[in-house]
This record gives sequence, structure tokens and C-alpha cells, in this order.
Amino acid sequence: MDLPMPTNAPPVAAEAAEPTLATSVHRRLRDDILAGRLAPGLKLKLRDLAAQYGAGASPVREALSKLAAEGLAERLEHRGFRVAGAQPEQLSGLIRSRVLAETAALRESISRGDAAWEEALVLAEHRLGRVARSLETGRFLANPEWEACHRRFHQALLAACGAPALLGFCDRLREEAGRYRALANTRAYPDRDV
Repeated sequence: MDLPMPTNAPPVAAEAAEPTLATSVHRRLRDDILAGRLAPGLKLKLRDLAAQYGAGASPVREALSKLAAEGLAERLEHRGFRVAGAQPEQLSGLIRSRVLAETAALRESISRGDAAWEEALVLAEHRLGRVARSLETGRFLANPEWEACHRRFHQALLAACGAPALLGFCDRLREEAGRYRALANTRAYPDRDV
């Protein structure tokens, strides 16, 4: 049975043009953590973050709570938050999880993929190969365009697997691995080719 829709119904949330301030702060903080601009273990002071991201304490607190739920920040009992640690043993578990998840997704993608999937994959690989990994020669400086092409290539590999939840899990693992890569890039690895 269809229910009548009121003519003055408020717009659906998906139609909202602008994200909330908390969502905007969350995205920016998340990007800064994943890019390694906020070091593991760094104390995240509410007042400093509010000033840096141009928001009040409530949106920043909400953003930090979301980051804690995602495992990118740690809640300190009665003392605020800090950037989540990045330990070698965590990386080992992350790599193993990523290999297991992406292998399953890739196996499905290969068995289910069609000509359009194959064409999209070839195009993504071609675009990745045409972009320099570093913005500078002689010293490594991450190229955001390469990072985006690299992400799209991995997404294209798995796109035909037919399991959206698995794809989402693989995306989260890839982002977390990217955080470790960004942290490694802040060290002396000018010749790395990953």
C-alpha cells in the first residue's frame, strides 16, 4: 500500500548540498591522519583543532568520536583523543587481512568480470602508468594524482566481485595501508617504488 506523501515534506538527507561542519572536520582530520600529516600518538587537543579547522568544540568532538570508531584515533579516558598508533605488528596483521580480503574479491572479480570490466581495468592501469609517483626527482614527494590513480586501479581490479560489503572492507584496509605508506614516505625512502 502506498502512503500519500505530504507536499511540504522536508528534503531527503541525500539531497543535502553541503555536509555538516562535523562531517567536514571529520573528512579533513581523516585525510590528515591518513596522509601522515598528524603523527601516530599525537595528542589531539580540542581547542587547537577547533582553531585549525575553523569549527567549534562540538563538531570537532563529533569528528573525533567518528575517527575513534574507525580506529584512526584513540579515546583517552577523561583526557581527550590522540592519533591512533602505527606499530609494526599492526601493519603485519593489516597486510595479512588485506591479502586475504583482496584475494577473495579479486578471485570473484575475475570469475564474474565481463569485457567492460576488463576495459576499465586496462584503462585504470594505463592511467596509473602515465603519472609520476613523486612530484620531485631526487627526493620523494607524494603525488596526489598518482595516489588517486593507484586507488582507482585497485578499485577497478575488484569492481566486478559483486559483494559491496567486501569492497567496502577492502577500501578501508587499503586506506589504512596507505596511512602506513604515507608514514614511511616521511622517512628517507626516496627510491621506493611501491
